[in-house]
Amino acid sequence: MPTIGQTTQPHQTDRERWLEERRTGIGGSDAASVLGLNPWKSAIRLYLDKTGASIPGGDNERMRIGRDLEGYVAQRFTEATGFSLQNREAILRHPRYDFMIATVDRLIKGENAGLECKTTNSYAAKEWAEDIPVHYEIQCHHYMAVTGCEAWWIAVLIGNERFLYKKIDRDEALIEKLIAAEKAFWYNHVLEQTMPAPDGSEDASEVINACYSETEAGGDAPLDYLQPALNRLRDVKALIKTLNKEKKQLEQQMKLALKNDETGRIGQTKISWKPVHSTVFDTKNFKSDYPDLYNRYTREKTYRRFNIGKGT
Repeated sequence: MPTIGQTTQPHQTDRERWLEERRTGIGGSDAASVLGLNPWKSAIRLYLDKTGASIPGGDNERMRIGRDLEGYVAQRFTEATGFSLQNREAILRHPRYDFMIATVDRLIKGENAGLECKTTNSYAAKEWAEDIPVHYEIQCHHYMAVTGCEAWWIAVLIGNERFLYKKIDRDEALIEKLIAAEKAFWYNHVLEQTMPAPDGSEDASEVINACYSETEAGGDAPLDYLQPALNRLRDVKALIKTLNKEKKQLEQQMKLALKNDETGRIGQTKISWKPVHSTVFDTKNFKSDYPDLYNRYTREKTYRRFNIGKGT
């Protein structure tokens, strides 16, 4: 079983140095991205981050607030459980797989376990009530892989309204799969400087659009090797068109059944067809009546439009 490996300079003393050090390995918050299970960060963004590319979408206010409230969440965990905590202000490395790193929130004194502190909004309350979100469970298993701990606790403050904590026991089979996936990502993509395949996420689209926002005029790139992908894309678009038409037909069927009623029930499911009132801005008339003011508050936006021609 692995034990805690080497450590580096405490990250609180120099955040920029800490961020640079994190690029030398895969951390706990990266693990779910490797598996394609992180709802906010794709494997492509992770790859570019580890290879030193400058891309939008890094640190944000939500992440800053989470760091600021980490101490409060840890204090509440101590009050609830009686555990004493150790703040390990260092980057830890797996003794065998040095590309696996960990910056843990807390270690639990007298226990072979650690603690991950989280904050989230009220909309996530149901997700946490049912189970631990899978990307956070992956993160905790990454920490267990690096430190050799037998368990990891996770504590969360939900929308400044509710505090809860749960224990995750070490799953050796899951850790073995996680190590294999991270090893493949590090050696096959990061070290080989080979971008991973896109995963269809919004984040992947954002990263690709940002990386290739500029164009080179003239010429056609030879892409014959993508013929199978083109064929599949056409099939998918045709299927979406068919399904959208079927969706509208089913909705029309239910609207005809409701007639002038606002709501109805099919078994335990409630359906509604209610009037919605909204205010829209009349851009056309505003531009006509106040052209100078319109020009003052509008700006040109440039983006690349992707299109598939008819072809053969």
